[in-house]
Amino acid sequence: MAFAALRFSGTLAHKLAASRPETGVSLYWLGQAGFLVDTGRLRILIDPYLSDSLAQKYRDRGFSHERMMPPPIEIADLPPIDFVACTHFHTDHMDGATLAPIAERFPAVSILVPKASLKVAAEKTGLGPNSFIGVDAGETLVLGEGAEVTAVRAAHEELTRDEAGHHLFLGYGFRLGHVRIFHSGDTIPFEGQLAEIEALKPDIALFPVNGRSEALRSAGIVGNFTLDEAVEVAEACAIPILLAHHFGMFAFNTVAPEIIDARAVAMTGKTRLLRAREGIEYRL
Repeated sequence: MAFAALRFSGTLAHKLAASRPETGVSLYWLGQAGFLVDTGRLRILIDPYLSDSLAQKYRDRGFSHERMMPPPIEIADLPPIDFVACTHFHTDHMDGATLAPIAERFPAVSILVPKASLKVAAEKTGLGPNSFIGVDAGETLVLGEGAEVTAVRAAHEELTRDEAGHHLFLGYGFRLGHVRIFHSGDTIPFEGQLAEIEALKPDIALFPVNGRSEALRSAGIVGNFTLDEAVEVAEACAIPILLAHHFGMFAFNTVAPEIIDARAVAMTGKTRLLRAREGIEYRL
């Protein structure tokens, strides 16, 4: 698989309006765990957090959720979106203040959410049931000609199910033509994880690397892969590209970019580690 990380000039809105991939897939980081995927036929948002709703929610209480980076694109400047895929119900992954205006702008958009969180998604957004497609681990949905998504389990920090047995936390494996992208959702390592990822045969893995701590856990903030864990899983699954994300949004729950860059330089195996960056088109 050919891969390139290409810096573009101007804003992300200008870039998206100016061109679409004629072949392959283009990938753009939106901050935190958010990405925009463009196949030339379909545009898919994954876990977009483009508002400041968490800063407003936690103002003057608990950990500050002020954004460390502004949204790279305003919702009003988004091009037409076909699908939004939310890995779980936490607001930096399923944000009503982002999803509702996207659905208002693009009434035909379909929002994929865990079946366990269909009710929560409706409450967060005020949208009706026709806006959502519920999915559970082990299920595959066809998104269009040559495009599909398969849901797998995620452990944030535990493998959690609702009363009906549906998983609250998911990862998504996208097959988009000849390109396979895996977004793990928020997760830590768990038994059986490697086999589930390997079955998806991803060309690129989008893994969180902000880690976890007992101090945050005691405050009710669960964590993710450490950087080393993300690398170990990617290497164990023979994934060519690891794009590290879930940092640089909230000061209390991040990892320094230079740590990711230093780890990337030290890599000697077949997996290539990259730090997600604004202003870059990842082309597969």
